[in-house]
Amino acid sequence: MSGFFYRYKQIVSLILAFSMMLGGLVVKLFVPLPDDNYENYMARYNERDVYKNTFEAAVPQTEVAGMVRAHYASPLPEGKTEKKAIIIGYDGCRADAIDLTFDTGASYMLLKDGGHAYVAYCGGVMLPDDNTQDTSTAPGWCSILTGEWADVHGITRNDMPKNNDDALTILTTLVEDGTIDSSAFYTMWKGHFTNENSTYINEKKYCEEKGLDVTYSLSSLNIPTAYETIKDIRKDQCSDLIFTILEAPDETGHLSGFTPDNPVYAFGVKLNESLAAFMIDSIKARDTYDTEDWLIIITSDHGGISKGHGGNSLQERMTFIITNKELVYD
Repeated sequence: MSGFFYRYKQIVSLILAFSMMLGGLVVKLFVPLPDDNYENYMARYNERDVYKNTFEAAVPQTEVAGMVRAHYASPLPEGKTEKKAIIIGYDGCRADAIDLTFDTGASYMLLKDGGHAYVAYCGGVMLPDDNTQDTSTAPGWCSILTGEWADVHGITRNDMPKNNDDALTILTTLVEDGTIDSSAFYTMWKGHFTNENSTYINEKKYCEEKGLDVTYSLSSLNIPTAYETIKDIRKDQCSDLIFTILEAPDETGHLSGFTPDNPVYAFGVKLNESLAAFMIDSIKARDTYDTEDWLIIITSDHGGISKGHGGNSLQERMTFIITNKELVYD
């Protein structure tokens, strides 16, 4: 399918998804959602039938950082001259929420082209043990970006500035050690690096003081965040490592419930999938794409239950890693 018609199909899908959201808001006023219990969760999870591993062998979300490091350390494939990587974050997206029948979505695109899907976990330890860090935004993304749990990086909950002596993210370390020239962090949540008590406020200052080419970009909403990310991708010399977070599942989950049986939450996931698909489409449209070795990862910081998260439930703790390259893990 040509780029024009592919993007046209994505726009139509977004319009349909938005219509579904409006319908879902009306439905929610009159029809109670099904119980978000273990049996319903597992039924939805088993319907996906794409994960290469089981819950019992779930991958810790910390493996994402190791996968990025391994990508840059591995030899260039024949015909490739440069390595690039992007981590696309779906904040608050559960492992049972990815709709793989959504054929203009980013996850479908990666799997259709030979990618792999893995069920993962957050919270510091695997079930049935209790969490050692909240299943919340800051601890989850910090574990993903540092490759460490909170016993090392120190972030057990939101609203905690990370100490640079504990652990720096791959956005900083890979630039500082010369593995890559540049990296970028795109988000709409001020709790990452804008507020006084934001997670990466100290690391941002560290990069500025060291003169490291690490971009921190704050936008107002999801679509502007995606726009800024795509602007970077379309540059001739785009950032070597891009990390971008789309918040729609978390926003719709807090608004009306995190279960995929909630059409409003399902819309949030689909919006992320469509925006991420534009990013992947932009990567493939690069003039230098044929000579670039791209690692593409879609992952989540945490799930959710009812209208919240942070606790020990299966719904909050199980996430996913979807990637265009095979993940090697212990």
